[in-house]
Amino acid sequence: MKTVILNQPGEFEFLDKEFDLSLAPDEALLKVHRIGICGTDYHAYSGNQPFFNYPRILGHELGVEVLEVGAEVTNVKVGDKCSVEPYQNKTMDQAVRRGFTNCGENISVFGVHQDGGMRELIKMPAKYLHASQKLSYDQLALVEPLGIGCHAVNRAKVTSEDYVLVVGAGPIGLAAAVFAKAAGAKTVVMDINKNRLDFSSEAIDIDGTVVAGTDQTEADLRAQFGGDLPTVVLDATGNKHSMAKALEYSASAGRIVFIGLFQGDFAFHDPYFHKKELTLMASRNALPGDFKQIIRMIEEGQIDTNPWITHRAKFEEMIANFDKWLDPASGVIKAVVSL
Repeated sequence: MKTVILNQPGEFEFLDKEFDLSLAPDEALLKVHRIGICGTDYHAYSGNQPFFNYPRILGHELGVEVLEVGAEVTNVKVGDKCSVEPYQNKTMDQAVRRGFTNCGENISVFGVHQDGGMRELIKMPAKYLHASQKLSYDQLALVEPLGIGCHAVNRAKVTSEDYVLVVGAGPIGLAAAVFAKAAGAKTVVMDINKNRLDFSSEAIDIDGTVVAGTDQTEADLRAQFGGDLPTVVLDATGNKHSMAKALEYSASAGRIVFIGLFQGDFAFHDPYFHKKELTLMASRNALPGDFKQIIRMIEEGQIDTNPWITHRAKFEEMIANFDKWLDPASGVIKAVVSL
């Protein structure tokens, strides 16, 4: 079976590996058709992904086909096209029992903590599959990254009454912006990268953009909202300076959601936090309901995934292209690999 494995930082290997085709009663055998390349994959390749061990088969943004199902599987059938929910919980701990399967104490993310989808065939418990009769493999591979933004917007309970600022115009931030706008909120994206801001305006028709890190940033932000500040700030940067600024940019009684992960301590001035009576939340991964919501919205034409895929490669060409995709000058938003 054709497989790409990351042996150590900076070292992919293309090889043939044996694969056990036997299925447990709750499992499905899957053919991988599309693999979206995620920030986690880039971090693992660069050697700065936390809670990560080498060697590892990457790949968790997947569009797959069901080839065979175990005796107890009822939610999918042979021939179904599916998106993969990669957040697998190994224990029924407190969070999982309460329905928070996105942040279980013993969560194992497919393609991160266990070998993933950069190979021709995979198998997994069928409960982690979300089928669609309408979506293409390209669209199904995009459901998981869209889910990160969708979950953050759902966490913030965004409505049409909100003014929303999304900080960070990478794929996750742009996904959050899409769902905030779909909720009816006036939505503005902030970034230091003008090209990404242009993409957010032209490709996904966001309401406004603001360049971060200038003397005019706050004034420009207020101008977008008629002199007011955003009631919801979604920070997708994972940058502690940007995260601290989120408290300044938020309106009083606002909600702040940190989507990006900063690998270190984060502190803020408590009197300032209390003065505005802010609500501060984290957002991790996505829930099964988020996957269902996204698939429905794409099927109904509420979300156009066509602009998202900016770079493509065949499976055999992926290794040769990976370093190029890491270069910001490439303008990559989402690279997708085809099998």
